[in-house]
Amino acid sequence: MQIVTTETNNSHRRIINPRLNELPDYPFERLRDLLDPLPAPRNLDPVALSLGEPQHPYPDFVGEILHANRHLYGKYPPVAGTPDFCLAVADWLTRRYDLPHGMIEPERHVAPCAGTREALFRTAFLAVPPTKAGHQPAVLMPNPFYQCYAGAAIAAGAEPVFVSALAENSFLPDFAALDEDILARTALVYFCTPGNPQGAVASLDYLENLVALSRQYDFTLVVDECYAEIYNGATPPAGTLQVCARDGDMSGVLVFHSLSKRSNVAGLRSGFVAGDPDLLTLYRRLSEYGGNPSPLPVYAAAAALWRDEEHVIANRALYVEKFDLAERILSNRFGFYRPEGGFFLWLDVGDGEAATVELWTRAALRVLPGTYLSADGATGDTPGSRYIRVAMVHDRAVMADALGRMAETL
Repeated sequence: MQIVTTETNNSHRRIINPRLNELPDYPFERLRDLLDPLPAPRNLDPVALSLGEPQHPYPDFVGEILHANRHLYGKYPPVAGTPDFCLAVADWLTRRYDLPHGMIEPERHVAPCAGTREALFRTAFLAVPPTKAGHQPAVLMPNPFYQCYAGAAIAAGAEPVFVSALAENSFLPDFAALDEDILARTALVYFCTPGNPQGAVASLDYLENLVALSRQYDFTLVVDECYAEIYNGATPPAGTLQVCARDGDMSGVLVFHSLSKRSNVAGLRSGFVAGDPDLLTLYRRLSEYGGNPSPLPVYAAAAALWRDEEHVIANRALYVEKFDLAERILSNRFGFYRPEGGFFLWLDVGDGEAATVELWTRAALRVLPGTYLSADGATGDTPGSRYIRVAMVHDRAVMADALGRMAETL
């Protein structure tokens, strides 16, 4: 690997991986640079709508289980998770996606992770080879996208390729339409359903075509399904493992789920990866060197959360109420549409960055410009530049006030 040296102020030499200089500034760092120098109205309580951090209550039993297992904080936790945690996940996947009994073997097809962001990032290091088809490997991802995907591609030495997910294609990227030379050197595809930020849900047919594409071009398919339990309507989003169940083949496919959104425990840092057992063997091996397994009390609480559906149903109902509210306040403005899944509004305000500044300085609302979640397209445009992302994570009263301020300001 090529390295560079720099001089520090005290003249000691440091060795730096030059790929780090290619990482774009993280969206929230850019947002702080944009808004922190600007004053917000003193007569209004600031409301943070920029961060997707659920504010709904989590079940009381979480604290009870953590307390009951507090004596286990003195033990190193296993990287592969506890048998009970992996069994709870396997059972949940089987119930949630109506998979054949026994398709998900806890010890082979499930691996825990301390938050899916870290796991999504780490996966690039096992899925991206030094070269593919004689060229630098490509990693495909939607545009706009979760910034972790691009960071992982760059850190693994691949070229990130951004595939537009626009209103005209229902916010679902058409990976199959890419040039043959790009697909031939594609090592990894990141995809998210329900999507962040637009809330688009991929149909089972879309997922079937994506799995088929991964097999045709021999790339690893990583599907981020962390928002799968937050949806509008009676039909839950389809899952990629449902496609795999048709022929029993999970090769090349990994799905990611988290308790942060489903159960409002972002601070618990608990999720899982499931799918191809050979890839998961490599994932566990990599984690032995640089993983961060959850403490044993966290595994115990997480297993209970995956087994409980009552709190998930109640949580989803709260989001439905807030989207009802948003529809009443913002309908017919900003290209408003009700997302199929997730908890974000994706609003077309003409100039997302300018609207972000206006909402902060005039209404004390902190939203995220869509351009911070996007990369320049082939024609030089940025798909998210017209948009803002609004996280509907606060309680109904706070959201009613915030959406009212938004409607009055823009």
